[in-house]
Amino acid sequence: MKIIECPRDAMQGLHDFIPTETKINYINQLLKVGFDTIDFGSFVSPKAIPQMRDTAEVLDGLNLSDTQSKLLAIVANIRGAKDACQFDEIRYLGYPLSLSETFQQRNTNRSINDAFNDLAEMQELAEDHEKALVVYLSMGFGNPYGDPYEMDYVGEFVDRLDRMEVQVISLADTIGVSQPANISTLFETLIPKFPHIEFGAHLHSTPDTIEEKVAAAYESGCRRMDGAIKGFGGCPMAKDDLTGNMATEKMLNYFQSREVEMGLDMSEFEKAMSLSTSVFN
Repeated sequence: MKIIECPRDAMQGLHDFIPTETKINYINQLLKVGFDTIDFGSFVSPKAIPQMRDTAEVLDGLNLSDTQSKLLAIVANIRGAKDACQFDEIRYLGYPLSLSETFQQRNTNRSINDAFNDLAEMQELAEDHEKALVVYLSMGFGNPYGDPYEMDYVGEFVDRLDRMEVQVISLADTIGVSQPANISTLFETLIPKFPHIEFGAHLHSTPDTIEEKVAAAYESGCRRMDGAIKGFGGCPMAKDDLTGNMATEKMLNYFQSREVEMGLDMSEFEKAMSLSTSVFN
């Protein structure tokens, strides 16, 4: 079971700037836990996401000498991808591809067709720099804009990404509309059809629906899930009242109760939990 911890997602929407040193200290603690991947920062316009303007400086302060965790950075365009590719320490480039035309324009100022063109170039960049592209299908469980959404439509996106040889696709519930039924339907349909693709779940939820959503994804074959300690964060570009990220500790409780191997050092995780209070105050 791969757990992806997302401090970037937790931090990006906060109004008050978190000092660079505070970010470094927190992420360095997360690196000790044993998460498969840390979604640590983004290379996007500082006007759009001012909280992440110091991602390069944060990266420079990270201690990667004694960790198995890989680093993921979010990019929103070709320039951001090129910037991220300059850093050998970054393993994954994450790109938000929306199933909703409205949200794609809102989130990246690009159309869906333009986004696919960008992705083709990003895939080449990633391969040239020995990185992997992670595509987040945002609005992956529906959207509030009346834009098209159905199972076959999702499948068409995955098929196009598969032809581009994208190897990791994470279904992202940008506005918290996922439910056990549609989570199960998506993963039970996509995973058997595309067994060579690693599918992930980036879900948002209220605290009382976390376990049922995790259970639906896991029991449907998903073995990659994103979380954020204490459920901090959401998507500032959605401009809607959002439920929070999946609280990592609640996800871990579910997996521990079922003796699912995650490879985490729980004592270091508890230290990260304590440290989070000083970061998100």
